[in-house]
Formats: sequence, structure tokens, C-alpha cells
Amino acid sequence: MSEQPIAIENRGAIEVVSLNRPERLNAMNEALIQALLDYFNALRERLDVRVVVLRAEGRAFCAGLDLAGWERDPDAGPVHAGWRTQRLIAAVMQAMRKCPQPVIAVAQGPACGGGFSLLLASDVRYAAPDLRMNAAYIKIGLGGCDMGASYFLPRLVGSSVASEYLLTGKFMTADKALACGLVSEVVPHDELLPKALGLAEEMLQTAPLGLRLTKDALNLNIDAASMEHAFGLEDRQQIMLSQTADSVEARVAFFEKRPPEWQDR
Repeated sequence: MSEQPIAIENRGAIEVVSLNRPERLNAMNEALIQALLDYFNALRERLDVRVVVLRAEGRAFCAGLDLAGWERDPDAGPVHAGWRTQRLIAAVMQAMRKCPQPVIAVAQGPACGGGFSLLLASDVRYAAPDLRMNAAYIKIGLGGCDMGASYFLPRLVGSSVASEYLLTGKFMTADKALACGLVSEVVPHDELLPKALGLAEEMLQTAPLGLRLTKDALNLNIDAASMEHAFGLEDRQQIMLSQTADSVEARVAFFEKRPPEWQDR
């Protein structure tokens, strides 16, 4: 059995976070969820980490909930016990969206239920050819809308495709995900991590605050009340960023024909 539910590899300004329960198809037990929640919450104060790559060990990305992997208070009723598990997992998806670092997910094999939602909560997704995703909940007598799926999926692929999959629980293949824009590219297994790291390196060529605020604007403007709200946020961000030392450095570097040396100031 894996000793740690997640493995973290630091590559300077990039961190690679791996789901590390391959013997259980990386199913979500309490230790895995708590580790992910602690990690993504802590990123708000770890601005030296600029990009996160999320991946999984073994043949599956995440098979969903590990029903045997949660401690139960014998004095708690079924509603209270279920509510604790539900909210703890949901908090991971929320923490992924709130952390300032872009999250690049790479996935193979099954990504079911909460595993599907981990991908939906990421900023960029790359798929192996055998990736299969579903909102499994409706298959076990529950609703198809869980762990943020009803929020993320319609915004990512549109209401018709989202409804098709959430109302049935059927699997979405990698090719279908590519066709509807849910993943950026389908690549062989051994190219998943290099693909994500290559994109992360491209992101590192941008100003640190500019990268963080771009994720922030994307998060906010997907729910913008109007076009004017979206433009207003963009205008304020651009004027604010133009006054930073990194903006001055970018202009100097452009004319000197060299890469900028970012200071995050």
C-alpha cells in the first residue's frame, strides 16, 4: 500500500502533485482528500510555486469515492456523517479554483465521480487515449449533479452536452472530450507529464502577478453579470499591472531583445 496519499515533487516554480493510491485506483479516501485540501489551501500563501501539475500514479486517474476509506462517528446520524464527507470533498474543488496558481491536469484511465470533478476544477486538461470520465452518482440512485459538476461542466462544454452526461452517468471518452473542448489535447501516456511541464514552462515566461490575476479574471468573468462587468474587471487589472516593476522590466527586456527577469514586484 502507498505510504502517502499524495506525492509532491518540486521543480522550482512548478510542483507536480500525484494521487498516490494506485492499488485502489486512486479512489478518494479521507487521507487523500485531507491531503489535497491542505495542499491547495496552502498554495494561497506559497507564491513561489507558480504552476501546479496534477496527475495520478497507476492505470487510473481516480475511480471516485472509496466507501471503506472514511472514519465514521458512531454517534453521528447518517445525514451528519454523509454531510461531513460531502463537504470535505467539495472543499477540494473549491480550493483548486481559489488557489492563485494555474492547475494543469493530466489523466489516464477511469476518472469517475469525484475524480471527474478534480479534472473539471483544473484550468487545463490533457488526456491519455484511454481516459474515460463520468458523473457516476446517478448510477447509484443519487443525482447526477455533485462535486461541482453542475457548475463546471455546462460552462466548459455547453448545456446540451453537459445534460447528456449528467442525466445518464455514461462515460465520456477522450476523443469526445477533445471534440467538445473539455481537454486541450489527447497524447500518449508517456507524453502526458512532458506535455504538462512544457505548458507550465510557457506559463513561467509570464509575469507572476499577471499570471495569477489572469486565472482570477477567468474565474470571475465566467459568472460576470454583464459584458460591462467583464470589461471593467479587465480594465482595472491591466492598469494596475501596468504600474508594477515587472511591467517596466518587460518593456525594457522587449527593446533589449532578452527574456524578462521577473521579480514579482
